[in-house]
Formats: sequence, C-alpha cells, structure tokens
Amino acid sequence: MKRRLAAGLAALILAAALPNASSAATDPIGEILSQLSAAGATALKAPEWFMKATYYYIGGGHGISARDSMGCKVAPMRTLAVDPKVIPRGTVVFIKETVGLPLPGGGVHDGLWYASDIGGAIKGDRIDLFTGSGSASARSLVQHGLNLAHLTVTRVSSFTGCPPVS
Repeated sequence: MKRRLAAGLAALILAAALPNASSAATDPIGEILSQLSAAGATALKAPEWFMKATYYYIGGGHGISARDSMGCKVAPMRTLAVDPKVIPRGTVVFIKETVGLPLPGGGVHDGLWYASDIGGAIKGDRIDLFTGSGSASARSLVQHGLNLAHLTVTRVSSFTGCPPVS
C-alpha cells in the first residue's frame, strides 16, 4: 500500500516537473480554480450603465421640492433622480465622471450619488443630478466640463431610510 502511494506521488511529481502541454490540459484542480475565478469575477461585477444626464436645482420657479420622492431632504451633488425600473431607489451609484467636481461648502466629489428621487421626464437610461439651490449651483457642472451626454454609472451599494445629507 505504501509502495503504491509512493509510486503514485512520484509519478505526480514527475508529471508536474515535465513541461508537457497535455498535462496542463488535464489538471482538474487547475481547471476548477480557473472556473471558480472566472465565475467569481463575473458574479462580483457590479451593474454598469452608460447614461445621459440632466441637472436640477431648487429655485427659479421649477416647482422642485426640497424633499425627494422618498420624503428625504435632497443633498446637493449627492441626490440622483432615476427611472426606478432601471436603477431602484435606495441604490448608491458611482459616477466616475463626477469625481473631482467641487462640492458645496468645499471639498471635491468622490463620485458617489444616492438614487432617492424620481422624475416624470426621467425614463430609461437617463438620470437627473441635483446640484443645489439656484441656477448658479448647476454652473459648476458646466464650468468643469461635465459631459452630460455620456456618464458611466455603476451600482456600488444600497441604503435604507434617507441617504446622508452632508
């Protein structure tokens, strides 16, 4: 018994040491690891959309409330209006093109937005970025060259209740 086990181990070691293409193709453990790795990468890939955007702000007679459709206070440069059939409310998304934009009160944007609002004109692959109070708040996006015709939106998480306002 011990002799057969030793012979089997020696054969495995010898087969592993020889550069033989056919042995790599018959490596069941390597194949399983490869399949698990590929499946894991696919399973962990977050949903990503390419969307067009508009922006909205409070003031100027647009009839926009200081609350989103979930009843939460809107947060400038954080609240996002979505089509809930595409992006469910309560979703945290990353919009890479908004990274580095100035935030009200100082600092720069990290790209995270909270899908907590909906709008009548927001259908399909469209989003609406809340910029704050007055048209001047929207100028920041324009001045920094944000291309509203093509944004990369990636789902990163979800939240319950109201999103943070800061």
